[in-house]
Amino acid sequence: MEKATLLKQATETLSPFETEHIVGFLRAITVKSALANPWIIGAFLLISFYAIVVRSKFVLCALFTCISLLLLIHFTMPASGDGLALSTTIPFAFGALAIGGFIIYLYFIKSE
Repeated sequence: MEKATLLKQATETLSPFETEHIVGFLRAITVKSALANPWIIGAFLLISFYAIVVRSKFVLCALFTCISLLLLIHFTMPASGDGLALSTTIPFAFGALAIGGFIIYLYFIKSE
């Protein structure tokens, strides 16, 4: 009997982690809520700690790319209801070029 109650309790505890709930969360998340979500910030901190300890250039570059694209989208996308304009598209394009240029510099130009 104890095993059945333990399984039922585990099922109830893990039900928020079903694929349907996770996909719904990822579809509903915005950049602003991603930057304020403690789970996402904690995951970024955990991954960055791992990358620094292991000294993995690939993981650091991937983390830099994710964070910089989140910030780039957050600051350049227009408010809801507004359309895309040249004033928001140009900073996005040059910001993306700067991110790409920095990653190319880290991988191909800078040597240890």
